[in-house]
Amino acid sequence: MTRLTGIRACVFDAYGTIFDFASAAARCPDIPEDRRAALTALWRDKQVQYTWLRSLQGRYADFWQVTGEALDFTLDTLGLATPALRDRLMELYLTLSAFPEVPATLRDLRAAGFKTAILSNGSPAMLDAVVRGAGLHVLLDAVLSVDAVRVFKTDPRVYEYSLRALGVRAEEVSFQSSNAWDAYAASAFGMRVVWCNRYGQRRERLPGAPDHEVRSLAELPGLLAAPG
Repeated sequence: MTRLTGIRACVFDAYGTIFDFASAAARCPDIPEDRRAALTALWRDKQVQYTWLRSLQGRYADFWQVTGEALDFTLDTLGLATPALRDRLMELYLTLSAFPEVPATLRDLRAAGFKTAILSNGSPAMLDAVVRGAGLHVLLDAVLSVDAVRVFKTDPRVYEYSLRALGVRAEEVSFQSSNAWDAYAASAFGMRVVWCNRYGQRRERLPGAPDHEVRSLAELPGLLAAPG
């Protein structure tokens, strides 16, 4: 195994990488248990799809609006649309659970001398809620939202923004995402990439190539040579 050298900052995607987006529906007793997986999958698919389509159209709206619109489509499709259920699920999205290994991984990285940051489609208010709710605010040097550039991933301006914010070059960043499309885009941009393939996805046929593939972020510290 070849360790990544010259890394100064570890930058993480938020949803699906740090935070479990499935935990919203899982904690909502108003959804029939046999519909939760379908709701989670469709909600996430439409949420991501809408970010791409809005970026292509040049019609940015923050991630809170996009998430709500994706949920509206999902609830309507599944025949579950009620104002009360919509409000409850949106509320739960602000309290998503962090994956179990995340706090220890961030502590280990900071102890080794790496900067730690989130780079996410999430709006600033959404990210502040989940980061503080999970107690991760003390383990991160920066929480960066695409709202600053008003375009969603995978636009290169998003990745460029993180470099300016952290004062690093692309090759000095280890970027972690569970979303293959995000991992490949960051690699094509010039970052070093560790794809956290939590869900056993197939490799994409896109520009870029992750440097490493892991199933848990707990593997990350062992892949990085400490900054000199």
